[in-house]
Amino acid sequence: DCVVYMGALDVERQALNVYKMKLLKTKVVPVTSGSQTLKDATNEAIRDWVTNVDTTHYLIGSAVGPHPYPGMVRDFQAIIGKETKQQMLKKTGRNPDYLLACIGGGSNSIGFFNDFLHLPKVKIIGIEAAGKGVNTEEHAASITKGKPGILHGMKSYLLQENGGQVKLAHSISAGLDYPSVGPQHSWLKDTGRVKYDTATDAQALEGFKLLTEIEGIMPALETAHVFGYLSKFMPKTKKNETVVICLSGRGDKDINTIQQYL
Repeated sequence: DCVVYMGALDVERQALNVYKMKLLKTKVVPVTSGSQTLKDATNEAIRDWVTNVDTTHYLIGSAVGPHPYPGMVRDFQAIIGKETKQQMLKKTGRNPDYLLACIGGGSNSIGFFNDFLHLPKVKIIGIEAAGKGVNTEEHAASITKGKPGILHGMKSYLLQENGGQVKLAHSISAGLDYPSVGPQHSWLKDTGRVKYDTATDAQALEGFKLLTEIEGIMPALETAHVFGYLSKFMPKTKKNETVVICLSGRGDKDINTIQQYL
């Protein structure tokens, strides 16, 4: 049997994906506690796992949680970066100047970045969800605005109150709506190897429009944050520099959300 715990809010936002899972005979359990998003779904999945450990395998799609899960997810996702490097060398004969990817828990991005981390000339930038602004209480920029803490069996940057309670995260994108980040991203931030910046909900919607209108590709709202960031980022680049973006998903799943704003 396959049981998927999913925040009740995300069940609504990701209705198309939920329907696809149910077609495949998955049991989707809406989680109504807390913020009703990824953090709370992870809580319930871990509770189920430790209660039924003899008969259950715990699977997670993000690079978060206790060891060895962040490393396992990174290694599985690393094919993204390997293929990017191969294709860039084939097309241009050199590595890219910049890599850009969205950051929630950080799975697609850590896989994308992994094969380039030892190449100091490749500049790497992760884009977090600024929600309604990083100076408001409604964002998910855990690296930019968080501080070290413990969540889901990992030590990482975390949105938390002075007493250590986890804050509610906010993003228009279900995949970035998480109050922490994978521990390797925190280490990469502290060492300075990867730079982290943010894009707001409004910028993500502009990024969605940009790619859809110019390329005919509807990006997921997660990756749309990166395209929305380009108006701030591209003026800083030189004409002959190459920028590769990890387009981590399709926007079909987000159409209902996007229709409410555009």
